[in-house]
Amino acid sequence: MTSVIIAALALLGIGFGTFHISVRKKRRREFLLSQEIPEEWREILRKDFPRYRAMPDDVRKSLDGHLQVLMAEKHFEPCGGLDLVDTSMKLLISAQAALLLVRLRKHRFYRKLKSILVYPTAFHDSGRRRFDLSEEKDDSRTLGESWSTGSVILSWESVLAGARNADDGMNVTIHEFAHQLDQDDGVADGVPILKDKTAYRTWAEIFLRNYEELTKEVGSGKGHRSLIDPYGATNHAEFFAVASETFYEESHQLKKEQPDLYGELEAFYGVDPATWSAV
Repeated sequence: MTSVIIAALALLGIGFGTFHISVRKKRRREFLLSQEIPEEWREILRKDFPRYRAMPDDVRKSLDGHLQVLMAEKHFEPCGGLDLVDTSMKLLISAQAALLLVRLRKHRFYRKLKSILVYPTAFHDSGRRRFDLSEEKDDSRTLGESWSTGSVILSWESVLAGARNADDGMNVTIHEFAHQLDQDDGVADGVPILKDKTAYRTWAEIFLRNYEELTKEVGSGKGHRSLIDPYGATNHAEFFAVASETFYEESHQLKKEQPDLYGELEAFYGVDPATWSAV
C-alpha cells in the first residue's frame, strides 16, 4: 500500500511540474508579446526587411512580440562552415517566420519546431527521410527544407534576399514556415489547421481548383503564365507554401488575378497585405 501511495504522489508531482512549466511558458510568452523591441532591432528591420515599414502599426506591434517569442524559444544552429547565427540573423529569420503568425487563429508558435539550422549559402540535400522537402532549388543545391521532426533548414543568403526583396514572389523563409503550419496536424497535405468543417470544405474546393489550374498550365508545355510559381504544381503541400509566398510577396496581383485564392489565404492568415503601404 505504501508503495502505491508513493507512486501516486510521484505521478501527482510530475503532473504539477508539467502544469507549472506550462504556466511559466505561457506567462513568458505573454510578457514577450507585450514588449517593445530594442531600437537597434528596428533599424535592422527597417533596413533589411522593408515589409516591416509597410505593415500597419497594429500588425507591426504584433510582429514585434511574436518574433521575440520565436527568438527566445527556438534553437538556432550554424551549419556548413557558418561560424555563428548572430542576433541580426535570428531577428530577420524570426521576423519573416512571425509574419505568418501575427493574426493567425490559435496558432502554437510552430510547436513542433525545435531547431533552425542555418547554412551560409545553398546546401546539398542530406537525403534523410522527412515529411516534406520543400524547396527552392539551385541545380542540385537546396535553399531550404522543412522537417516534421522539428527542424527548418535555411540558406542565410536566401533568407536575406527574401527579406530585402518584398515583391519578387520568392521568400524561402515564408515558404518553409508555411510548411511548418501545414505539418502541424501531422500531415503535409497543403491543408493547415482551420477553424471548422465549413472552412475545410471551402478551402478544399478553392485550393484544389487553383492547384489543378496550375498543374494543367504547367503540364501544357505552352509556357508558364500563372502568377504562382510552377513549383507549386509539385504537390498540394508545395502549392500551399508557394501560394503563401505569393500572398505576401505579390499580394496586389494575386488579389486581382485569383481573388478566391487570395480570399482564402486572407481568411487563414488574418491579414490583407494588399492594403499595406508601398515599400
